[in-house]
Amino acid sequence: MKSREAMIRLRRFEVEEKRRKVADIELMISDFNHMAVDLDRQIAVEQERAGVTDVNHYAYPTFAKAAVQRRNNLVASVADLEAKLAAARGQFDEAMEELKKIELLEERDAERIKLDQARAAELQEIATAFHRVAS
Repeated sequence: MKSREAMIRLRRFEVEEKRRKVADIELMISDFNHMAVDLDRQIAVEQERAGVTDVNHYAYPTFAKAAVQRRNNLVASVADLEAKLAAARGQFDEAMEELKKIELLEERDAERIKLDQARAAELQEIATAFHRVAS
């Protein structure tokens, strides 16, 4: 029984780690999306200030070009993180299922022990009653 309790603690720890990983990835995606939106605003302001919106124009601001590249990198990173998030959620779901299975086994064993104890007590009562009748 103690080994199963240790297994349950280990599985709970694994589930919590996977939950944290999912939360961390979600937070990173959110942060990257916010940064991309901020870069979009900065690009628009710079384009308006320069009066040039064509990236290929010779007078297009270099700051805007760099911001566009950073924004594109962030968007690509978000796409990669979303794939990792899907995998992390799958791992979390699997870990939860494993934990539930082990907890159900533990509950079933605990129920079996209670039934065995109740039967033993019942048999003890029968034996005591039999000894009284026999005496």
